[in-house]
Amino acid sequence: MSWTPISRRRFLARSAANAVALGLGGSALTALAFPASTRAGGADDFGPLQAPDANGLRLPPGFQSRIVARSNQVVGATGFVWHRDPDGGATFATDDGGWIYVSNSETDGGGGGVGVLRFDGSANLVDAYRILSGTSLNCAGGRTPWQTWLSCEETSAGRVFECDPFAPSSQGRPRPALGVFQHEAAAVDPVRQKIYLTEDRPDSLLYRFTPNAYPSLASGILEVAQILDPSDQGPITPGQIRPLAWHVVPDPLATQTQTRLQVASATRFDGGEGIDYHADQLFFTTKGDDRVWRIDTATDRIEIRYDRATAVMNALSNVDNLLATPGGDLYVAEDPGDLQIVALTATGQVKPIVQVTGHSGTEITGPALSPNGRRLYFSSQRNPGTTYEVEGPFLGPAAATLGGLPGLVLTSALALVAVRGLRSEGS
Repeated sequence: MSWTPISRRRFLARSAANAVALGLGGSALTALAFPASTRAGGADDFGPLQAPDANGLRLPPGFQSRIVARSNQVVGATGFVWHRDPDGGATFATDDGGWIYVSNSETDGGGGGVGVLRFDGSANLVDAYRILSGTSLNCAGGRTPWQTWLSCEETSAGRVFECDPFAPSSQGRPRPALGVFQHEAAAVDPVRQKIYLTEDRPDSLLYRFTPNAYPSLASGILEVAQILDPSDQGPITPGQIRPLAWHVVPDPLATQTQTRLQVASATRFDGGEGIDYHADQLFFTTKGDDRVWRIDTATDRIEIRYDRATAVMNALSNVDNLLATPGGDLYVAEDPGDLQIVALTATGQVKPIVQVTGHSGTEITGPALSPNGRRLYFSSQRNPGTTYEVEGPFLGPAAATLGGLPGLVLTSALALVAVRGLRSEGS
């Protein structure tokens, strides 16, 4: 496949645009976004879900929705037909004060890929296009701090494709060094320069990739996690915090043995799903046991953040895609559950914030906030596939003074990489 490299000028222009959006000026190249203790506001303040609106969404008071795309239909006046089975998604700030929403297509037989919706600074939908084609079952993925999208194939020989959201008609570049397996989602820890990956199987593993020349994903070391048991307590349970060990996968390309079978001591997770990173915290979901996990990436310690079987507040079920917000809330999409997005708030509430009605045989996918934190994008995957925008005070009044989402800020190390122009063909 062809690959459109991101030039140094474009990369730095995007960095500058993000710095302005965050109100940080040139310091954006050295800042690491919000400190972990900062709470910008969030779902604790949302009222109860109201009756369905004209688009079939139950929302808190003061929120409103619109449909921005439907599967197999032309998007607005763009002439572009939106893909089937929309799944994982993310947003990216654009140079003109607008933003982009990328969305995977979980269609098999080579019919998958990634589509893009582009909005101007007034939230007008101005363009739509494709950035990856010819792949299969592109489920979830993850955005990178260097403004690319990692799209993950959920097949037994699945790969990760790195895509440029800003280049219409470009094609993503395969990154086999991240492993060949039934990929689900990915998240980048920019501080320690590692990429974490989930696997959608009942006996899945949690993977960690360390690039040889960050942020290039062309080569590096792939590892799998083991939850240690220093006190002989058996499998981890809610309330425990355990250390992690990481073991190298000998053959990431799985030329002879599947990756999850190469390290006998690796911990098995019951159906890895969404994953996201914020401020030294990595969160991921496992659908088989309805759990949300938290890893402190600074100390390599793991705990169960939510366990439906033991939780007193257990409105969240069938956990899937995950979004960590700068206010400390986790937005978890259900598959299918009650077709809700449920917030696990920083104060411990389990609170539905959106519910889709009138659809059956579907799941909720791709939650992502616009760079200003005012708009939430997500999809109902089937019957019919529909991509929504919900507008409201997702991060609370304090968000306006903070300027936007933390994932848009670059580290100084990454800025140096941009200057060196490492995002070229073959890097």
